[in-house]
Amino acid sequence: MWFDSWSDIVRILAVGAAAYLALVVLLRVSGKRTLAKLNAFDWVVSVAFGSTLATILLSSDVSWSEGVVALVLLAGLQFVVARTTTWLPGGRSVVTARPTLLLQDGRPLREALERQRITMSELRQAIRATGSGDLSSVAAVVLETDGSLSVISSQQAGNRSALKGVTGVTQHRP
Repeated sequence: MWFDSWSDIVRILAVGAAAYLALVVLLRVSGKRTLAKLNAFDWVVSVAFGSTLATILLSSDVSWSEGVVALVLLAGLQFVVARTTTWLPGGRSVVTARPTLLLQDGRPLREALERQRITMSELRQAIRATGSGDLSSVAAVVLETDGSLSVISSQQAGNRSALKGVTGVTQHRP
């Protein structure tokens, strides 16, 4: 239980270093999207990368070459999905949620908050983090596809073209 053999330790060191190096090279080759701010799909792929690396390290039943093939497969599938979602109209909505409006013109949208399981405390916290102390000075708060909250002040709202495609956006009300 505490120690099996030196050969197991040496295998973990050798295969672990090689697998780690392969993963780093693969992430560099696959581009910034693989390491971008994560939406749910990207997060699942990242967890799968970690799980695969752990399996390569700790399971003597999986060879280094099998593990690298699994890592390449994950990166390849992520690349195909990312490309497909940019080429096909509406393809992105298949793997990622649309951003959702949670507050408009200082008024919280209760149904959207409930549907997205965001509390008023979390909404206020996001607004305070931008330096604003007044809900009425906020034009919009959007729950982004990566789970972050974007806060747009009334002063910076402009023509609101950045809100195009956000679920729940209605015509601007002065």
